[in-house]
Amino acid sequence: MELKPECACGDTSAVTGGKKRIIFPCAGVANVGQVSNEAAIRLTEEGYGAATCIALLGTGDAGLKQRIADADEVVIIDGCPVVCGAKIAHAQGVVPAQHIIITGLGIEKGPSRRYTEGDVETVVSAAWEGKGRSSA
Repeated sequence: MELKPECACGDTSAVTGGKKRIIFPCAGVANVGQVSNEAAIRLTEEGYGAATCIALLGTGDAGLKQRIADADEVVIIDGCPVVCGAKIAHAQGVVPAQHIIITGLGIEKGPSRRYTEGDVETVVSAAWEGKGRSSA
């Protein structure tokens, strides 16, 4: 009998205090994609929300969709204006409460995967400050 592994993506049970947020980084290969992933992990460690795999969302996973329905907010962290993360979310009917685009924070997308601690902190601070919230 084959066991189906359980995925903990989007599990907000460890989030204490405040809103239950699910954070989707684009996790692209360029430097800003790597920053998105590192920022999502850091935000999870700080208790802001739960970092979650954007690839799982793209599959339409029912368990993840239920966790999204139970969450207070969804946060998308995209690396660049191509906005892959937001496109995947919208294709699955998920509207983020906050959408951060890293290049919009003044971090230039480059061909290498190199980034600085300051780049990550810029994105983490932007999430905590709500810079990705729509003014509408």
